[in-house]
Amino acid sequence: MDTTTITLIVVAVTIALIVGGLFGVALGRRQRTKKLQEKFGPEYERTINELGDQRQAEHELAARLDHVKALDIRPLSAEEIERFTSEWQETQAAFVDEPSVAIQVADHLISKVMQAKGYPVEDFEQQVADISVDYPDLVMDYRGLHLIAVKDEKVDTEEMRQAMLHGRALFKNLVRHTENVEEVEVVEAEEVEEVDEKDKM
Repeated sequence: MDTTTITLIVVAVTIALIVGGLFGVALGRRQRTKKLQEKFGPEYERTINELGDQRQAEHELAARLDHVKALDIRPLSAEEIERFTSEWQETQAAFVDEPSVAIQVADHLISKVMQAKGYPVEDFEQQVADISVDYPDLVMDYRGLHLIAVKDEKVDTEEMRQAMLHGRALFKNLVRHTENVEEVEVVEAEEVEEVDEKDKM
């Protein structure tokens, strides 16, 4: 075998390795994208739109997963569940007479529950990021509730009612007694509204 043949073989093998490596990287990225889309749902697209770059958005979402994984999230005790549930019911009852105050109290109560479970609550953006990992279907509504709670101008009562319903859906999921968040079947705001309607009958 002459030198030219050996050189051609080496070049061909090198090219094959490079192409194979690039294919592997592309496949890995595609699988990562699919996993993040499945995990975060609408929050995946929202993060891309906000950051304007898919790779940066995926890095941000992966960082959220790592952050929550490092937290010591615990289920609430029976006493805590009872206490927080009682506070929520009082807040809900107060909505009839003072909806804007009730929304602010509800927003604060969700933070209290998160803190009791082990989530950091000093920064709202971090709270939202953490909620997006464990409750991706509810994070958009939680943002909406918080925005209404901190708004200075007057907000439509129906808008506040919807925010309260969505807040209740998140609250119910947060107070559920379970060792593993992923085992929880998420209660959607629509289900909460259905229950409310039945309660009125």
